[in-house]
Amino acid sequence: MRPTHYFCLGSLSMAKQISVEVSNMVAAALLLLGVLVAAPTAVQSIGVCYGTNGDNLPQPSSVVSLYKSNGIGAMRIYAPDTATLQALGGSNIQLILDVPNTSLQSIASDPSVATSWVQTNVQAYTSSVSFKYIAVGNEVIPGGQAQYVLPAMQNIYNALSSAGLSGQIKVSTAVSTGVLGTSYPPSSGAFSPDAASTLGPIVQFLASNGAPLLANVYPYNAYVGGGISLSYALFTSPGTVVQDGQYAYQNLFDAQVDALYAALQGVGASSVDIVVSESGWPSGGGPAAATVGNAQTYNQNLINHVGNGTPRKPGPIETYIFEMFNEDLKSPGIEQNWGLFYPNEQPVYSINFS
Repeated sequence: MRPTHYFCLGSLSMAKQISVEVSNMVAAALLLLGVLVAAPTAVQSIGVCYGTNGDNLPQPSSVVSLYKSNGIGAMRIYAPDTATLQALGGSNIQLILDVPNTSLQSIASDPSVATSWVQTNVQAYTSSVSFKYIAVGNEVIPGGQAQYVLPAMQNIYNALSSAGLSGQIKVSTAVSTGVLGTSYPPSSGAFSPDAASTLGPIVQFLASNGAPLLANVYPYNAYVGGGISLSYALFTSPGTVVQDGQYAYQNLFDAQVDALYAALQGVGASSVDIVVSESGWPSGGGPAAATVGNAQTYNQNLINHVGNGTPRKPGPIETYIFEMFNEDLKSPGIEQNWGLFYPNEQPVYSINFS
């Protein structure tokens, strides 16, 4: 609400002048308080993942224009791509750049490979591209390549540090909620033994460098697995579904994120924040729940929700929607139907990023 402005005229008594000044001070204080209260929901960062596994996708320059015209301020790409990095120049779109899983072993084994990777794919573009995170591997923990993640992260970090970039670009890795051995109730969240052996030292590395853990969070997958109501997965439950001590959960997304936070606390990394590096809902190609209507409901509600945080961790959650386009070279079925847009840049459904 706009405060009333009062003007002090020469004919006013001193008492009236003081009264006006006090009124203005109170109005200003209330206005400032309103700004402070409203701020958390206004600063959330919504990004969209940009995959390129299609033979009919627009050129990167057109993709960047589509991000900007829709007010999308952040992007994740899954491998360095010269055309995309050039197109991002001067756009002010913040970027998560992945080190592909296929490069982990070589980068982990040889610091010079990491240095070359950083010089070629990051340092060459830092004057115009807003790099935010380097995601060293995607969903490789636990698994056969998990052993390479931490040494690769360390080598990438050292290469960034040598280039004077480690203060502005954080190094992390992306995990799925499959790293959890226990997820219910959320406060009992714990990493599985296989994941914990790898993640323990990784999250300590993150804590020491002020970097977040990147997490791919998919209520859709849990819903399809059974035992979850659709409304709980879509943010449409009218009330509390899970009461976990002092924390009340009305949606599955919050429960999954908070289970990860509980797991981080369990390994002594409660200072590490979570960035949701993927979340979304398919619009077709699968079970009955994979519909345009459900995808629109989930993603719009996700955008509207993440500015508030979770019961365990209030405050904005940096979140990246999966994904920008339907990609026709992916496996047939739901894998081809996660996009917000068709390859012709027309929306699959209406979505508001503001």
